[in-house]
Amino acid sequence: MLPKVRKAKDEIKKYKKVIIAFSGGVDSLYLLKLAVDTLGKDNVLAVTATSPLSTVGEAENAKELSSSLGVEHIIVELDELSVPEICSNPVDRCYHCKRFRYEQLVKLMNQRGYEVILDGSNFSDLGDYRPGMRACKELGIVSPLKIAELTKDEIRKGLKEAGISQWNTPSRACLASRIPYGDKLTQEKLHKIDRAEQFLMSLGFENLRVRLHGDIARIELPKEDLYLVFEKKLTEIILDRFKDYGFKFVTLDIEGLRSGSLNPDKEVVKK
Repeated sequence: MLPKVRKAKDEIKKYKKVIIAFSGGVDSLYLLKLAVDTLGKDNVLAVTATSPLSTVGEAENAKELSSSLGVEHIIVELDELSVPEICSNPVDRCYHCKRFRYEQLVKLMNQRGYEVILDGSNFSDLGDYRPGMRACKELGIVSPLKIAELTKDEIRKGLKEAGISQWNTPSRACLASRIPYGDKLTQEKLHKIDRAEQFLMSLGFENLRVRLHGDIARIELPKEDLYLVFEKKLTEIILDRFKDYGFKFVTLDIEGLRSGSLNPDKEVVKK
């Protein structure tokens, strides 16, 4: 793993002043740590974009993590729902969203006199459906972790070895990923999903997704956690709360949690 870390740092060393696109997730946190170790905190700016697609507490969490590393942190408020190519939720929505977000960060980069924007894309992402990577390439966003071929597991290991307690924090994709492609994104839908997920987390579940199918909530939990819903007699509690949020039907997916379970199959992507 050490040669990969050195390669990532060598990529960062190509620049004197960098902006980190900082969500507060494990990938961007590890990238921020490497950037600080390589360039010094005064040459690193962490920027978090927040919007209706963000989960509750995401920006505040990112602010706290940046502060723990002594890095200046800026929150940029965006409204992706004002962009038709995003709110219509096509299969390449992630491309349009990344393009919109990074265009705003590029403006900030130029205003503040930084050289480049670095993002936390990693080598494991290459095996997933990631149309947003095309936007990164078009706008010159650099991904040191991906270039160094660091995988998600290696990134978690690196954070753990650095003594950073968030090394095992579950991945939290944007809320739009809970809604099937082709279904329009609205503030109401996103807020309903976020409230539902926050409630499940308050019950002790950490890694989860609530997918929205019309008026149906489909709960995804790791298979090893499914039994807890029944063992702890949580079915009625969850059902009542979800109906308060506006869901008509509530289901528990016995296939378990799958990252990107709403992603299109390869044939659809080719078309």
